[in-house]
Amino acid sequence: MTAIEPNAVPFASPGAADGAPYVTTPVAYDAILLAGFGGPEGQEDVIPFLRNVTRGRGIPDERLEEVAHHYRHFGGVSPINGQNRVLKEALQKALVERGIDLPVYWGNRNWAPYLEEVVSEASVNGHNSLLAFATSAYSSFSSCRQYREDFARVLEETGLGETVTIDKIRPFYDHPGFVEAFETGVRDAVEGFLAEGVAATDIQILFSTHSIPTADAERSGARDIEWGEGGAYAAQHLAVAAWVMDRVRRTVPGAEDVSWELVYQSRSGPASQPWLEPDVCDVIAELPSRGRKAVAVVPVGFMSDHMEVLWDLDTEAAEAAEEAGLSFTRTPTPGVSPAFVAGIVDLIEERLQGRPNEDRPHVTSLPGAFDVCRPGCCENVRAGFKPAAAGLVP
Repeated sequence: MTAIEPNAVPFASPGAADGAPYVTTPVAYDAILLAGFGGPEGQEDVIPFLRNVTRGRGIPDERLEEVAHHYRHFGGVSPINGQNRVLKEALQKALVERGIDLPVYWGNRNWAPYLEEVVSEASVNGHNSLLAFATSAYSSFSSCRQYREDFARVLEETGLGETVTIDKIRPFYDHPGFVEAFETGVRDAVEGFLAEGVAATDIQILFSTHSIPTADAERSGARDIEWGEGGAYAAQHLAVAAWVMDRVRRTVPGAEDVSWELVYQSRSGPASQPWLEPDVCDVIAELPSRGRKAVAVVPVGFMSDHMEVLWDLDTEAAEAAEEAGLSFTRTPTPGVSPAFVAGIVDLIEERLQGRPNEDRPHVTSLPGAFDVCRPGCCENVRAGFKPAAAGLVP
């Protein structure tokens, strides 16, 4: 293996600066940074928020308005900010209960409170060594690297790059605290359908996640790992779904013949650009031809019931199921369940203690949930590589 130069990771703590994939020395962080996507909190916020989300792409407001109706349907309010406020409070309480004396700051990529303001506030308070928990579990540009680029941008724009460091918690897609809600949800859904007299062969489980451009998916994850079609992003979702179904089939009598597959939702790119497929509503429409009578949609790609869940699944997917004559249920997201919040604290303790990778909990056998991202990981094909914290320079 090629030797890594000291300080090879920009904006990193001393524990992560040497570029090793896993940080196995304890790091004395000053605070936790809860990094979110952000969302509008009123009708007047919707278009400015969408401008932030699509910055640099030159998308006119009239096209943004085509997406805005999702938010306007709910009064212009995305639930995501409220959910992160609750998560911040629950996480702070769980840290105290675990005897960890660290404040939690919350900042967003696309709406107030912005990361720039929050990181500056933390520094003013003397908290200059931050450990970030980004509210996306999987490996891809938008769910991992973009947050690391946000951290680097913030430190450069605020002039804090010489005094503040930001490390990032590993992708947590297969942490037991994250997957528990999906396992419980699928078990409850299957047991419910069976109790209603639906045969196991007539039940379909659809694990749904956000679609991304195929080119980005193929570049997700470390480049020296053979992930297969769809890169690390697809591989990680498939592995979690397979684990959930294996558990359900082994614990629910009669569930052995329940079928499942991975589907995608919330596509937003031009028709000329390939995105991951199949679409959840397209699959639901064809389920009667497969002989299915009931469908459970599992939002395996999402932490909480934000807009992509409320609109794309609870509204559009539910309508598609009704049109197809199918019984429908949507299973829960982790939200602020005790298991999930405790799991976040576990992830924080990994870094505080420098816990070796082999001692960290996970439910799949996939490699690559690195503390420090590897060179060339999760490239954005459209924009290329930008400076990023918590990862090796490409």
